[in-house]
Amino acid sequence: MSDATLSFEEAMEKYDPVLGFEVHVELNTKTKMFSSAPNVFGDEPNTNVNEVDLGMPGVLPVVNRTAIESSIKIGLALNCKIAETCRFARKNYFYPDTPKNFQTSQYDEPIAYDGYLDIELSDGTVFRVEIERAHMEEDAGKLTHMGGATGRIQGADYSLVDYNRSGVPLVEIVTKPIEGAGSRAPELAKAYVAAVREIVKNLGVSDAKMERGNVRCDANVSLRPHGRERFGIRSETKNVNSLRAVEHAVRYEIQRHAAVLDSGEPVIQETRHWHEDTRSTTSGRPKSDADDYRYFPEPDLVPIVASREWVEELRATLPEPPAARRKRLQADWGYSDLEFRDVVNAGVMDEIEETIAAGATATVARKWWMGEIVGRAKNADVDPGQLGVAPATIVELNKMVEDGKINNKMATEVLDGVLAGEGTPADIVANRGLAVVSDDGPLLEAIDAALAAQPGVADKIRGGKLQAIGAIVGGVMKATRGQADANRVRELILERLGVEG
Repeated sequence: MSDATLSFEEAMEKYDPVLGFEVHVELNTKTKMFSSAPNVFGDEPNTNVNEVDLGMPGVLPVVNRTAIESSIKIGLALNCKIAETCRFARKNYFYPDTPKNFQTSQYDEPIAYDGYLDIELSDGTVFRVEIERAHMEEDAGKLTHMGGATGRIQGADYSLVDYNRSGVPLVEIVTKPIEGAGSRAPELAKAYVAAVREIVKNLGVSDAKMERGNVRCDANVSLRPHGRERFGIRSETKNVNSLRAVEHAVRYEIQRHAAVLDSGEPVIQETRHWHEDTRSTTSGRPKSDADDYRYFPEPDLVPIVASREWVEELRATLPEPPAARRKRLQADWGYSDLEFRDVVNAGVMDEIEETIAAGATATVARKWWMGEIVGRAKNADVDPGQLGVAPATIVELNKMVEDGKINNKMATEVLDGVLAGEGTPADIVANRGLAVVSDDGPLLEAIDAALAAQPGVADKIRGGKLQAIGAIVGGVMKATRGQADANRVRELILERLGVEG
């Protein structure tokens, strides 16, 4: 049974939302955080594990230096202070995807703290989000629940555990409570996670693919009546793994909290699960506080000492900040302010950059991503990058149009075939018989038939009304199922009628 909700507008009339985000970033190191096992996505289950990942008796962890350096880079990019010394702690809990029965994390001594990000919203408004901490930890394994209707543990017959992800290096970025967003809270949520993803991808420390779980967001929401200073009870929607889902989850939780408060019932502090199909959340478990995890210092690892010299060496390696990169790309591509803002808001800046690098012009890349792919992604209710269109595919498709092998209408059909998994553009053109008809013989037959069907149009063309030629071109395109070369058709019509073009 779904929870009751208020309309978003009514919720905003009565309550102020307070947000908080915990963004988990998987680092792309070659090996895991505390073991020599490979850190590789997509391999056969339980093949990238060793004794340390499984918590076998007598094993000792060893810290991954590259993961430490990546964590410091993230902290610097978030305008954080870097701790001169910090240490790991054991976060104790039992769950099958954590075979040690504890997670090695950081508690009271994070590697980075007191930072901020300035987030630009769709209309150019800048909203500062303050970062409380960015700490290092290891990821848990992955549970796959079998036999149920929803893929959740509720109703499942049994669960399978894949420990390949167990021990993968993570940085968890925790914000301070975010107040004052008002009705723009869902938009801010999406923009903030997008900004973090852009930063870690730009740093090169994470593959940052949300569909793979490289970047995951736990979104905290609470409401308080207008004018009240004390925060309300929060809920935490776990592991939201797309930008659209983050926005929708925050919006839904605001509406759900408002309905609970209006009913006079208390909001329960708990974790929630996001369901993309229904755009709603369901209850998970009561939210644990720090005391429940019985944190204590990790006895098998020495403290991390980040000397000022080391930190400054790493700072010197940082790439240009995302804001400077956006300014440079806009200038390089020649987009207007509105065009570039649309690209950023659509979440396809990286895809356009990669398409240009693959050989397309800036105009062509924008035409395909903004004119074709963004619309299809919206209809499918996914982020554009999740459609799986490779930049090289766009370049190949556009070249076919420029070479006259297919026309623009056919190209959109080919794109649909690519999205349907029918192969490369060349495969789809061949298999669907979509090549442009440019041979004069069949075109002249179709032209003669169109002229015979509309004899008055020929007289108008001979009389100088060249715009009337469109009616004949349209007839030819219909007869050839849209596969005629329109430019060649126009030339042949003028030749047939003895008219100068």
